[in-house]
Order: sequence, then structure tokens, then C-alpha cells
Amino acid sequence: MTKLLQELRKLVVIIKELDKRVTIIFLSVAILQTFSFYFTSRRFFRENLFQYFQSFSDPYLIEYFYWFLGDFFTFLILGVLIIKLLFKENLKDYGFQLGDYKLGFLLTIVFIVVMLILIWFVSASPSFAQKYPHLPGARLNWNTFLIYEAGMLIYMFSWEFMWRGYMLFGLEEKFGYYSVLIQMIPFVILHNGKPFLETLGAIFGGIALGILALRTRSFYYCVIIHIGVMFSIDFVSTLRFRANEYGIGVESFINLIKQIF
Repeated sequence: MTKLLQELRKLVVIIKELDKRVTIIFLSVAILQTFSFYFTSRRFFRENLFQYFQSFSDPYLIEYFYWFLGDFFTFLILGVLIIKLLFKENLKDYGFQLGDYKLGFLLTIVFIVVMLILIWFVSASPSFAQKYPHLPGARLNWNTFLIYEAGMLIYMFSWEFMWRGYMLFGLEEKFGYYSVLIQMIPFVILHNGKPFLETLGAIFGGIALGILALRTRSFYYCVIIHIGVMFSIDFVSTLRFRANEYGIGVESFINLIKQIF
């Protein structure tokens, strides 16, 4: 019993010496992500709420918006409240600013252009194109497509804030550039279940976006890049699906452009 009490006293001393801000960030990220998984996910909606929306023209669109808005509240709103009420800090210190906008916009444009080229070739596979957008109805109706993408923007803003804003900048003072690697780990884990190449790419993407956020002192450019890539994948895949065109030449490009008009 004496040995146990000694160990407990040591543990109490260790806990008291921990950086409170860093500890809160680690614990809150774990709690918020757990809350998201169990209560604001599409799975929760399907199992508990879907039955009440079956009469709607596209209940699956509502399912996605439940997820988008639920995680917007969980990650962004609650994250901001922690910063303001617990830390009593300025939101600018967590990436809510344009920062080095010249470098930010330059790298954003370069990254998106490179990704557009890759997307053009990767989407030439029918199996890939049929996975995007994740909402099947978005491939069939442009209005549904635009509504879905607007919801995705809301989601991506909260997603990028959690990893490249709240977690990254919150841990930077303690861990420096190691915070880039720390925030990359949960980012990659949450990609598990997606196509292998997408999950593998999340490792490098998470690191690149983390460096970009630290360098520019803003997570806004990460939002633009992330939504830009997702929108491009969804848009090109939708055009290929509607035109049944999976070539990579100029003629294929023209056929896809015709689908817009």
C-alpha cells in the first residue's frame, strides 16, 4: 500500500508539472473527435435520424449536411470557445488571419495546378470517377452538386481549423516544427477506409499543409487547397460520369466541357 501511495504522489506531481495548455489541446482533440465519431457522423444519422427524412427528395443530402454542420459545430465552434474562454487567447494566433498572403496564394495556386493535372489522369479510371462525389445524387443534378460542395466547404473549414489551426498552432510553442508531424497523425488515421492512394497521400499532404500553415501563419490556404482539390475531383468525376468519357486527350477534354453547357 505504501508503494502504491508513493506512486500516486509521484503521478500527482507529474500531472501538476504538465503544460496545462498543451494538455487541454491533446485531451480536447481526443474528446471532440470522439464526439464527432459517435454523434455528428453520417453513421449516427443513418441509425437514428434517417427514418424521419425518408420522404424528402434526397435524404442522403440531408445526411451529409448533418455531418458537415455537426462537425462545424464540434470542431470549429467548440474549438474557438476553448481558445477564447479557457486560453483567453487571440484567434489570430491559431491561424485566423491571411498572414503571409503573397506566399500563401502563390503556393496555393501552384499546388492546385499540379493537383489538377494529376486529377485529370487519375480520374480517367471509371472505378475512381464513380467514387466521387461521395453523394451519388450530386452526379445527376447540378443543383444538388453545388449544394453538396457548399456543405463540403463548411466542413473543410472546420476540418482544417482543427488540425492546421487549433492543434498545429496550439502545440507549436511546445514542440516547434514537430507539431507538423503530431497533427499529421490523426489526420491520416481519419483517412483510413478511403482508397489506399488517398490515405497514403494524406501523410504527405498533412505534412505539406502543416508546413504551409506555419510558414504563412494561417490555415486559410489549407482550406482553399483542400476544398479546391476535393471540388476538382468531384467536378471532373461528375463530368466524366455524365459524358461517359474516360479518355485523357484533347477530344475527351472538349467532350467534358460540353457537359457544362
